[in-house]
Amino acid sequence: MRDEEKLRAYFTGAPSDVCLEDIDLARIPRHVSFIMDGNGRWAQARGMARSKGHVAGVDSLREAVTTSVRLGIDVLSAYAFSTENWRRSHEEVDLLMHLFAKTLIHEMPLFHQENVRLVFLGDISSLPRQTYDVFCQGLDETRDHDGMTFALAVNYGSRAEIARAARNIAMEVASGTLEADAIDESVIAGHLYTQGLPDPELLVRTSGELRLSNYLLWQLAYTEIFVTDVLWPDFSKWDYLRAIRAFQARNRRFGGVDTA
Repeated sequence: MRDEEKLRAYFTGAPSDVCLEDIDLARIPRHVSFIMDGNGRWAQARGMARSKGHVAGVDSLREAVTTSVRLGIDVLSAYAFSTENWRRSHEEVDLLMHLFAKTLIHEMPLFHQENVRLVFLGDISSLPRQTYDVFCQGLDETRDHDGMTFALAVNYGSRAEIARAARNIAMEVASGTLEADAIDESVIAGHLYTQGLPDPELLVRTSGELRLSNYLLWQLAYTEIFVTDVLWPDFSKWDYLRAIRAFQARNRRFGGVDTA
């Protein structure tokens, strides 16, 4: 539930082009998702190692979590590590895995304070043992939290997710627990990592890239997409408001005809 007093205090000192009053709080999207892009370019533009960009990006993610809670968003999801990211250098992958574990331990007090439930999208069982154990601890500690759900996509790829769902459905049909004629969209959705979560209403991609990068291909069927040139470590609560303001200006017809 949104705390109006905390909300107003959080969004003080607005820049000239956007403020909380630009947002219709009655039409906040239930589920906002982020493709957090640009960490490496942010660091390289400053003459730093790519790893410094990933570390800086943690601060932006923390702010996105807090902003989402203040706005009363039900679900925040973020693309942290794809199945394709294993192709990066061993040094960068090792750093990311260490950073995931370290960050989650550090942020647990925030999740408890804000009553945030943590879930993961993707096959976390394939992660290094230390990272996997920390993730499982986070799942266990926040399981009963009933505030916002924070869904972090790690070792996630949408095509692999859909193939996994197809295999599981096929096994249920083969075992006789599911009739083939009963397979519909809801059955498929119920076998995805996002089972039980609403589809994203707004997808924000930073760094100006115009692609989905194998992310939530099923779930994003009617999602509004907002692309910003801002690199992820520079993404602020004010950029978040700009994205929501753009979302609220869209006419969401879901394949129908505008009757306005």
